[in-house]
Amino acid sequence: MKTALWLYLFLFLAFFDLHAQYPILTPFAMSLGAGPAFIGWMMGMYSLTHLPGNLLAGVLVDKNGSRRYIVFSLVAAGILLLLQAYAQLPWHLLVLRAASGFALAFLSPACMTLLASLSSDSATQGKYMSGHGIIHTLASVVSPAAGAYIVHKAGYSGTFTTLGWLLIATGLMALISVPKKAPARALAVQPPSQPASPKPSVPAAEAVTSRRYYLLPFFVSCAQGVLFFELPLSQGQDGIVSTGVLLSLMSLGALATLSLMFLNRTSPAARIAAALLAMALCFFTLAAFTTIPAGVVLFMLGAAKGVLFPAMASLFISLGSGGRLGRTFSLQSIAMSLGAFAGPVAAGQLRGYVSPYFIAFVLLMTAILLLPPKGISRPSLYHKGLNNPAA
Repeated sequence: MKTALWLYLFLFLAFFDLHAQYPILTPFAMSLGAGPAFIGWMMGMYSLTHLPGNLLAGVLVDKNGSRRYIVFSLVAAGILLLLQAYAQLPWHLLVLRAASGFALAFLSPACMTLLASLSSDSATQGKYMSGHGIIHTLASVVSPAAGAYIVHKAGYSGTFTTLGWLLIATGLMALISVPKKAPARALAVQPPSQPASPKPSVPAAEAVTSRRYYLLPFFVSCAQGVLFFELPLSQGQDGIVSTGVLLSLMSLGALATLSLMFLNRTSPAARIAAALLAMALCFFTLAAFTTIPAGVVLFMLGAAKGVLFPAMASLFISLGSGGRLGRTFSLQSIAMSLGAFAGPVAAGQLRGYVSPYFIAFVLLMTAILLLPPKGISRPSLYHKGLNNPAA
């Protein structure tokens, strides 16, 4: 538990730092002379460079543990933010954001693997994942508004410098406090008293269905990328504070549902299906009913996200096996990186023809059609050791 508390502290500081940039990046790029299409590519490039980092992280985290990669991600990202404070041209920002995408690609798989490895009990793992979501959301509640306030007081350069040093300090704290190796008990799949048995082969149809689950984070990340692209643009270059407040309202909605721990008793299938539908309806409302206050819609959107992400984490833990959680979360991060790249790029290119929010609506409805709740809840696709202690 001590390790989890330390990790939650580092995650809070890191997420605070990262989310504080969301209302800043688009206006900063516009101040450098970037247009909507270039901004879409800039945001997408950050996610695209996640891919090689995710591919490396999946293997390296399982082999060497999480500690060194958590420290590397935080310190490297902090240094790049210090350099970002001196960007003078749009392509400077593009290159630095691409480098940041690679550096931070190791953070999520390493942190999720370490949290999941703290226990071999599926219920406890679910609580750790919910705790991760709560910490993430608490940071994202205050950070967008805080980032907008810092920009108002210190300007873009001062803001990036402050956030960069915060990330570096967090990385140094992680170097001291995060254990070098995960507990040996955590990744055991079968009870120790049982004799080792050959691993049964997975039917081809089930393997294909399992791979389809990675479409979930892809489509969700696409929709999120569209939101982070369009919301600052719709508020204008002078709407940094309003953008920060709206993003904080969305995070408050997520916090409201993440705090409802009894939701973890419901199957991941039901939570994922309900959350996807609710998110899709919120995006449709943003596209078609502009008279409804955006703050209300974003609060509901955040509430749906608070249900969705812990459910997805539980799903991917159940799909992983002993010693392969790093690879599982790496593949999830790859899917999210691809979605975060495709979403802003598509929105930037199509913004003149259709509302980007409608694009997000179509993406989420497609996710529901491709991943029906009945398929998600099939017991055979969950790891037996996590769902049936007698297996």
